[in-house]
Amino acid sequence: MVSDSTNSQGSGAAIETPVDPRIEFFEGVAEAIDDVRLRQNQRTGCRNVLMVFTTLRCIEQFRALRAEFNKGLRLQDEEGTIQVEPSNVRFVFGGPEGDDFVRLECDFDIDHDEVWERFMRFMHRYAAANGLGYSDKGAPAEG
Repeated sequence: MVSDSTNSQGSGAAIETPVDPRIEFFEGVAEAIDDVRLRQNQRTGCRNVLMVFTTLRCIEQFRALRAEFNKGLRLQDEEGTIQVEPSNVRFVFGGPEGDDFVRLECDFDIDHDEVWERFMRFMHRYAAANGLGYSDKGAPAEG
């Protein structure tokens, strides 16, 4: 589930300072994605996003994360906040004893075109701000 709260720029509105695009599980703790996979169900047209995080800045408080994680992810930029409720969150562990954090995978669906367009604007801003590139399946990455 995805909801969008955008900043309005109506007449008489105060000029707002641009917000660097960021992704947060907890407010004020920005995380960095390592991979994003975009898919579309050919039968239903529903779009799916899989975000992969190989490091988490909030990992120091991992026990609190596992116990208190509210399954909410905020994607913030100059347009406002996109609130995401992942359909699946998967913690992947490895290492000799199987307790080393490897990555977190955050999976969610987007089934409305206007929300998809808003998400894509966010992703372009996030990619530009964080030196990431985009490529179609099988094509070399940009940037």
